[in-house]
Amino acid sequence: MAFPTSVNNQITDAVTQSNVKVVAEAPAMAMGSIYQTMAHSTGILFENSVSSQQQQNTLSQAAANQGVMQVYTLDTTAAAGATEKVAQTGVADNLTSLLTILNALNPSGSAI
Repeated sequence: MAFPTSVNNQITDAVTQSNVKVVAEAPAMAMGSIYQTMAHSTGILFENSVSSQQQQNTLSQAAANQGVMQVYTLDTTAAAGATEKVAQTGVADNLTSLLTILNALNPSGSAI
């Protein structure tokens, strides 16, 4: 700065020092802003993760509910017949059918 000026030297000194202070603090302020942005982004990341987990939990509960509803709405007669065929537990029915056939084929007409 050219000397002498019409402004008091103490005033120019104060303005110069405040300008140097602002320029010197700029990198620290920028890094602080970057750190705040990173913290905010990380917070949003975790919020989205929790939301996704909650939605997956809701979907799994809905799927389990649909499965239980399908099990409970089966026709009981059809289910019993299918169970009998799979387990082959209808021995009494098989014996009754066999006795009916034998009685029909008996030439003497007397019951067996």
